[in-house]
Amino acid sequence: MPKPTGFAARSILGAMLLLAFSTTPLAAAPLPPATAVDGALDIADLPRLPELLGTDVSGQEESSRIPFAQRYQAVHHGGIVRAANSSITCRAARSGSAAACSSVQQGAAGTNGDYDMHYIDDDDDPNTYNSSRAEIALPGNSTVTYARLYWGGNLRAGEQKPPEDNGRVLIAEQGGQYQQVLADTAIAHRDADGMDAFQASADITPLVRRAGSGLYTVAQINVAMGNSKAGTWGGWTLVVAYENSAEPLRQLSVWDGFEALDTSRTTHEITLPGLRIPARATGSAGIVSYDGDRGHQGDSVSVRTDTGEAFALRDAANPATDLMNSTISGPGRAITRQPAYPNTLGYDSDVFDIGPALASGGTGLTFRFTAEDPGYHLGALFVQADTRR
Repeated sequence: MPKPTGFAARSILGAMLLLAFSTTPLAAAPLPPATAVDGALDIADLPRLPELLGTDVSGQEESSRIPFAQRYQAVHHGGIVRAANSSITCRAARSGSAAACSSVQQGAAGTNGDYDMHYIDDDDDPNTYNSSRAEIALPGNSTVTYARLYWGGNLRAGEQKPPEDNGRVLIAEQGGQYQQVLADTAIAHRDADGMDAFQASADITPLVRRAGSGLYTVAQINVAMGNSKAGTWGGWTLVVAYENSAEPLRQLSVWDGFEALDTSRTTHEITLPGLRIPARATGSAGIVSYDGDRGHQGDSVSVRTDTGEAFALRDAANPATDLMNSTISGPGRAITRQPAYPNTLGYDSDVFDIGPALASGGTGLTFRFTAEDPGYHLGALFVQADTRR
């Protein structure tokens, strides 16, 4: 199958042209003027752009905590699909009690702090140091109404990555060239408890609307490699809302923020109000989180309507008491991704059936997240549910 091709710009102007959409920017923050740098620039210089240009090209403020808020909502016939993958995996065990790296990658229990972690680099471009792929599979005759890319990871392990690079990544649609994406909202960045964790995101609707279904490659996520007690992790999720007249009328909601759950804060609730859910409705919910450890009990999520009982999310890949267990799963068949490690060693992007919670209908949904030591970082929540006018 086609792979994204590499590129090298021999002047700052050439680099800017290749790192942007032809006429539509991927984010609101523009790159500085071409006169800021004298000489050649290519993709290998991207990590040094703040130094070279004297500014943070993401243009966004950082915050250690971002309360969850609604990013997108719509009522129409259609739904939500997503692509996701991790950006780093194990290379060798650093603990005598740890399973072999190859066994963990194939699904055995294991946590990132027990391994020397190394970048996934699945493309054929020597200028990228991490890259992975996953498929957006839109139903036929669908129109993309919204697409947001989330990415994040840990900056500190055997090395310390500069936070100035948190707000940009590269993306390529199937067969296309890389284009730079800049964060278009506040960047979550929390330096605590031996971790230096972040999440950023950007609206990339024009790209996905034009490119449609296919494998998307995301590269250059700012993630540290190596080993530390806290471990390292990283990955990305592309959430895509679409309209399709052949599907049920649904309420589509995308919420995001950055909330740390651990021993000092073991629960968190997010309520989606203003819904019109009929009795016996169907629906699903997707969750993006960071640093969930497989085999550590106590991480769970329940959902309820304002008229119904709480339903504990779970499926074959995600036990109810170990929900944040380093998986990319659901709904139905597994999404196509390269590589497709069952244990991502710290990155979760899962979609769950929430139909049992919708049986009585209602006007709101409340998600309750719980955690036990060592906890996790919650980054995004996206929901589709049958509705009525």
